[in-house]
Amino acid sequence: MEPAQLSATAHDRLVTELAHRSGPLRIQIAERIETARELGDLKENADYDAAKNEQGLNEARVRQLEQMLRDAVIVDGATGEVVEAGVIVEIRISGDDETQSYLIGSIEERNETYDVLSTSSPLGQALDGRRVGETTTYETPRKSELHVEIVAIRPL
Repeated sequence: MEPAQLSATAHDRLVTELAHRSGPLRIQIAERIETARELGDLKENADYDAAKNEQGLNEARVRQLEQMLRDAVIVDGATGEVVEAGVIVEIRISGDDETQSYLIGSIEERNETYDVLSTSSPLGQALDGRRVGETTTYETPRKSELHVEIVAIRPL
């Protein structure tokens, strides 16, 4: 798996999430499992099943966060001269009058203003390293080819 390219803000948020999930939340879930166990027959115990399911989901996210943070690359200092992780890119797809803006980076960025475009996505790969005014093409999941013009690039 390709290392996640994260802004310092996203990295800090994920470190905080990992601390919460592997500490207080893990303890709360274990307490809920124990309380549900005390209710009796585990075969027909919905509280127990729900708590065990939540535990599994939490542990999966803990493993995901640990792996992501272990290999993460912090991207700061993007200049806005080329499309790269940590920039906002404004594009126009051929045939459209409107432009679209995306934050280039890991899906973990979860930006409230811009949709995130992963550097490993087909469009993200097609845009990577391009400059304002350049046009590139990429193949959509439905196997059609789109031409995309880079209208603007600016740092986050």
